[in-house]
Amino acid sequence: MKAVIAFSGGMDSTALLINMVNNNYDITCISFDYGQKHKIELERAKANINYLKSTGHIIDHKIIDMTNSFEIFDSALLNDDIDIPEGHYEEVQMKLTVVPNRNGIFSSILYGYAISLVNKYNCEVKIGLGVHSGDHAIYPDCRPKFYESINKSFALGNWKSQNVSFYLPYIDTDKKYILNDIMTSCKILNIDSNIILKNTLTSYNPDHKGKSSGKSGSDVERILAFNSLGLEDPIEYIKPWNEVLLDALDTELRHHVTRENGTERAFTGRYDKFSLTGKYSCYNCNKLLFTSEMKYNSGCGWPAFHSEHDSANILRIIDASHGMKRVEVRCSSCDSHLGHVFEDGPSQFGGERYCINSVSLDFEEELK
Repeated sequence: MKAVIAFSGGMDSTALLINMVNNNYDITCISFDYGQKHKIELERAKANINYLKSTGHIIDHKIIDMTNSFEIFDSALLNDDIDIPEGHYEEVQMKLTVVPNRNGIFSSILYGYAISLVNKYNCEVKIGLGVHSGDHAIYPDCRPKFYESINKSFALGNWKSQNVSFYLPYIDTDKKYILNDIMTSCKILNIDSNIILKNTLTSYNPDHKGKSSGKSGSDVERILAFNSLGLEDPIEYIKPWNEVLLDALDTELRHHVTRENGTERAFTGRYDKFSLTGKYSCYNCNKLLFTSEMKYNSGCGWPAFHSEHDSANILRIIDASHGMKRVEVRCSSCDSHLGHVFEDGPSQFGGERYCINSVSLDFEEELK
């Protein structure tokens, strides 16, 4: 059976390619140059096509120039005036990485090419996409319902559509599943998964040498997938692996704490036994919350402050979760969960203890 694949050069589309090679499809890969800042992914795509050729797997590869069409769209991936946001995928600022209707446009082109193959060869064609919904509410064009809908619409608008179908093996999975799948397929095909993975690019903001930042949402998701399988990513990052891994783990924990009201484990936060002089701000919005003069060693296992800065205006909310009645504190600017306040602090400062998660804070040292 013939297959047409959207092949970006990223890990997901590469996993899909190896998956379909393993399933003996006659494959045409279509890559799109749409003016993306991380255009180096197209070079990585070519590298894997060449590597597969060296192992006896010949893949037809087409690169379509769509830069003129996409220059009217607004996205951090296209516009030099918009910085690529960093952090967890589910943060609101990550919506800046959405390219309007990108997957709809790409799918339409793939469908048209698939119909052309049907007409030419009187065959069946699978359209392969490496999209996965994961937990990314910011990407509605990666959802199952989206593809169910466009499949019906494309079928209504084309003859011989009964010969064309979508192949979306990762639509209900996550990055860990995709990584495991690519490694399994490589093992069956007797090809080197490290070479395949090293030739992929996931980062939205690599440096001029193609090294991944480790900071964009796509980077963080990839790093955590490798870590979950006890593996080290073979691609190059701008910092050593142990550092980008710690950053990614912090990013995941920070989202859990500040957006899902989680709590970091006691005695694990970087600011628990921390005594440098400076200012503590909300990590998510940089609002000044505390200063080092307000910090004291309470021994509770989390950074403790006896007072808040005059301009902080920290919000207080009654928290009745976990069978307790506590007072939750949140940033008044971005509504990030910070921690709780208790009435067992130093009496000379009013008797309160702000018990704050380290990942909710950003520290700026006061230089002498």
